[in-house]
Amino acid sequence: MLTYSVRPRGGVVHALAVSGALAARGHDVELFAIAPPGTTFFRAPPVPGHVVEHVPPDAPFDERICALIAAYTEGLRVPLRDGGFDVVHAQDCLSANAALTLRDEGAVGHVIRTVHHVDDFRSPSLIACQERSIAAPDHVLCVSEPWVARLRDEFGVDAELVANGVDIERYRPPRDAGERAAARAASGLNGELAILTVGGIEPRKGSLTLLRAFAAARAAMQERHPVLLVAGGATLFDHRDEIGRFHALREDLGLDGEVRVLGPVSDAELESLYRAADVFALPSVKEGFGLAVLEALAAGLPAVVSDLDVFRTFLDDGESALMAPVGDDRALAAALVRAATSPELATRLRAGGQRVAMDHGWDRAAAAHEAAYARFLAG
Repeated sequence: MLTYSVRPRGGVVHALAVSGALAARGHDVELFAIAPPGTTFFRAPPVPGHVVEHVPPDAPFDERICALIAAYTEGLRVPLRDGGFDVVHAQDCLSANAALTLRDEGAVGHVIRTVHHVDDFRSPSLIACQERSIAAPDHVLCVSEPWVARLRDEFGVDAELVANGVDIERYRPPRDAGERAAARAASGLNGELAILTVGGIEPRKGSLTLLRAFAAARAAMQERHPVLLVAGGATLFDHRDEIGRFHALREDLGLDGEVRVLGPVSDAELESLYRAADVFALPSVKEGFGLAVLEALAAGLPAVVSDLDVFRTFLDDGESALMAPVGDDRALAAALVRAATSPELATRLRAGGQRVAMDHGWDRAAAAHEAAYARFLAG
């Protein structure tokens, strides 16, 4: 199993979890990633984990991407050639390009790629990386039906649907009032209404829409003293322009301590944040699936998300989440207020969300991958 990073991003979490669940089903799985020297996975891998060390050169972005792929290719050459792997499975375009080069050289027989979503890249290196990683693999998987359809319609690629999952033991509601109080204290909350988003500040996450919506929701619920908690943001890509726009807008809206940008957090901190928060928000413009939504649902949070076709594959508006049109900050604000002020609605959303989470265990995802591998190998 190949991934592009050791940091807490959805694709990396997916690679870790599917690897562990496949191992629990009796398969021998090894996980590979690329990272700077001395760096380890943000979470201890449940299978043997290997980090290809790479020092990014002081060079323009496209040169850094090409150097990363070249370093990953060299780092994988011997272990993939000599490892006797039946399946080489890449979870992203960077690791896929490294594996595809080794396949073309004859070092490995085939490459499977999961396309979680297609990015709107602007840099030539990433455009080429993404296009090759969709068109060239021997078999392509997707974790949601809309992306299966898009790869067929836009790229002429017949992808196979597999499942995504959530760890319902890790992400769970507070056991009692004491555990919730401790989580809120650890998160610096003292009576405020906490709206949590996970994924950091970037265009794809709808960060500016969320900030505008929060300002409006805060004005409508001043007596609740709302705060916005923004967790996550570990990424290979440079979102400094969007971060700058976010902070400029925050200043224009007169928000200071009410918006708390936490950055990347540890596993324990993230679990605590889910138990401390009152409402979860993810107004994404695009998602491959949305693992953070599943985590929030498993933790018992009422969720407000964008009305994306991907979310509609596992969420029902008004039953397991509230949905707002993409980019509509007024509708998003109204949904946040409803989720925060209607106890009956919040109870219904929590119950519906828990049912969704229970139906998305990682063993189910591993079984889908196992079946996909078997069909591919039989062919």
